[in-house]
Amino acid sequence: MTQTRRRGAALEEAILRAAVEELTESGYAGLTMDKVAQRAGTNKNAIYRRWPNRLALGVAAYRRLTTAVQPPDTGDLREDALELLRRANRHWSSPLGAILRELMAAAGGAAEFLAQLPEQSTDTMAATWLTVLGRAVARGEAAPEALHPRVATVAIVLLRNEFVVRGAPTAPDEVLVEIVDEVFLPLVRRRGIDSATPSL
Repeated sequence: MTQTRRRGAALEEAILRAAVEELTESGYAGLTMDKVAQRAGTNKNAIYRRWPNRLALGVAAYRRLTTAVQPPDTGDLREDALELLRRANRHWSSPLGAILRELMAAAGGAAEFLAQLPEQSTDTMAATWLTVLGRAVARGEAAPEALHPRVATVAIVLLRNEFVVRGAPTAPDEVLVEIVDEVFLPLVRRRGIDSATPSL
């Protein structure tokens, strides 16, 4: 029985499915174009026509493994911030998070790749945290001046550093509480104070 030659979307789907399986089984370190081609029943040229390198293919496969989640809405900024950090901590500590850390390390500072990683791009992270912070402003917990992307994302960036820079396998909960209580909330509150202080 001869196999029908796949083209277009069908072939792309087969390649991505094979890449997902390889990534799940072997991590990014074990992901090779040869293995993906063999598993997908195609040749490397078909892969390179769609993804120029291993990192691009790895990012595309990782995107298949993740699902978008809604920001928490507990009615309290501190609890929302802690929940966001705890979610990120659980994810980055998981096997899927290990793949994510490998991809981030391989991407280095390449913004075009980082932007494709769900919840890791600057825009996506800022949108999530600005949503939480915006609700806090609406409740009167924070001043409108706190709605700044760098202020909003400072907590998640500090947690990401624990994994990416320090290489921690997971962050203890007290670290998350410290980030929120000692850095994030004081910074948010300070923005309101600074704006209310008249200039001399």
